[in-house]
Amino acid sequence: MASQPLYIGFDLSTQQLKGLVVNSELKVEYIAKFDFDADSTGFSIKKGVMTNEAEHEVFAPVALWLQALDTVLDSLRKQGLDFKRVKGISAAGQQHGSVYWNTEAEQLLKSLDSKKSLEEQLHDAFSHPYSPNWQDSSTQKECDEFDACLGGQEQLAQATGSKAHHRFTGPQILRFTRKHPDVYQKTARISLVSSFLASLFLGHIAPFDISDVCGMDLWNIKQGAYDESLLKLCAGKFGVEDLKKKLGEVPEDGGLHLGPVHPYFTQRYGFSSDCTVIPATGDNPATILALPLLPSDAMVSLGTSTTFLMSTPSYKPDPATHFFNHPTTPGLYMFMLCYKNGGLAREHVRDAINQLKKDTPAHPWANFDEIALKTPALGQQDRTDPMKLGLFFPRPEIVPNLPSGQWRFTYDPATGNLETTDGLTPEEEARAIVESQLLSLRLRSRELTQSPGNDLPAQPRRVYLVGGGSKNKAIAQIAGEILGGVEGVYKLDVGDNACALGAAYKAVWGLERQPNQTFEDLIGQRWKEDEFIEKIAEGYQKGVYEHYGKAVEGFAKMEELVVRQVHQGK
Repeated sequence: MASQPLYIGFDLSTQQLKGLVVNSELKVEYIAKFDFDADSTGFSIKKGVMTNEAEHEVFAPVALWLQALDTVLDSLRKQGLDFKRVKGISAAGQQHGSVYWNTEAEQLLKSLDSKKSLEEQLHDAFSHPYSPNWQDSSTQKECDEFDACLGGQEQLAQATGSKAHHRFTGPQILRFTRKHPDVYQKTARISLVSSFLASLFLGHIAPFDISDVCGMDLWNIKQGAYDESLLKLCAGKFGVEDLKKKLGEVPEDGGLHLGPVHPYFTQRYGFSSDCTVIPATGDNPATILALPLLPSDAMVSLGTSTTFLMSTPSYKPDPATHFFNHPTTPGLYMFMLCYKNGGLAREHVRDAINQLKKDTPAHPWANFDEIALKTPALGQQDRTDPMKLGLFFPRPEIVPNLPSGQWRFTYDPATGNLETTDGLTPEEEARAIVESQLLSLRLRSRELTQSPGNDLPAQPRRVYLVGGGSKNKAIAQIAGEILGGVEGVYKLDVGDNACALGAAYKAVWGLERQPNQTFEDLIGQRWKEDEFIEKIAEGYQKGVYEHYGKAVEGFAKMEELVVRQVHQGK
């Protein structure tokens, strides 16, 4: 029997480049990683980046990524990968980063020599050798201008899916035009990190992806075009038409065949000349492609931070959230919430409980889980007991916009009375912190969850948990109680490979789809649930879910009160 075709998905993140190979049946056959700190040579980086603390800049040397790509491909070859079987390539790139190509870049890409490395040949292809990283926070002035450009944060979010954020590419470009005007003038094209990777494989500058372009604060999602007012602001004295040329066109088809791989890759690694490059997308859009996520399914990534993702046909942007075009499916959008405080806040409570118990459990979360699971749901110890709520922010938070701190309250849903409290015991906080984090997710996603039947309230069909926190039994159970989930709560067990896996699946779909066949249909037919996911908790529980619906109202009042007090300096 002939060998199955193979597809590669790359994930260019802050700290590593990963290449993951799947076959047509979506089974992973090879994985190779390049850790920037451990494996690179010649770069003064820490955790993949360089910093200029005086100006709050965080950036990465683009040449580092060139070195990484050749090394990952060489590693896959040493593992035995037959590159001639690879029919398609796509990638995920850290969102919002930008790469600045000079006027010689197209010719240098076109004339790549397979006997030399990418790093050797392309070091002169960039007008600026660094790419701003998503951790960069140097653009507050520019963000204020973007927010004001269309009349306010709400109007900017309505147009582009998000208010202005430090990391977004539009404010970053605006600052670049001011700090490096001569360099900007010599810049022929600007890539996102995702389209940068696709450009290397094509041997010419690749277009932006229809989803990743929404992380710029420049793309008017409803109009399906760049927003002229925002372009005018961003371009400044250099002019809108010049900026349009630098940015390039944005094709709507996420599975478009951009072209075959450049001969550099066929000659150096043995790729087939008909291996096709599919548009690369952002890391967050790629994550939702790691499974056939259906409309109203929710994915919660529980790491150091917390990210909430949904695929939805509803476009209801808000300054506190992010909306993107779906990376593969017209008519769908990707809804995203990003919280800086997630695992770190839970760990503080966990450590306090372990210290109080004065023991060292075999598993560090054992005491936390036991206490959280035996504590009744919000306020249900006694029907007269008030609900215990809190905000636990070891780091400054953006959802809502608050400095680091802790605020604790009790809430009586019968009277609507909200009162501050001196504090909760560590035992009370074990459940309260998980409840409060999940209530925030429910508050901000409730208008997007569609009712699957007349007899049930609006809620997700399924809730998928990924990341380190997905192993926590207490979180899984409470997630089901608060977020619901008609079919339950599931763990997606792909380790830290979700982005690369989603990119590989995108390549499979791009090459093997039938006319008008959606990503969800093709991947859904081949995706074997028993191999990738495990049901770890029940979802909707009648009475409990409704009880938490009352708690959402108290949580919203608490947030509004804290934000008002903090911003008034009280």
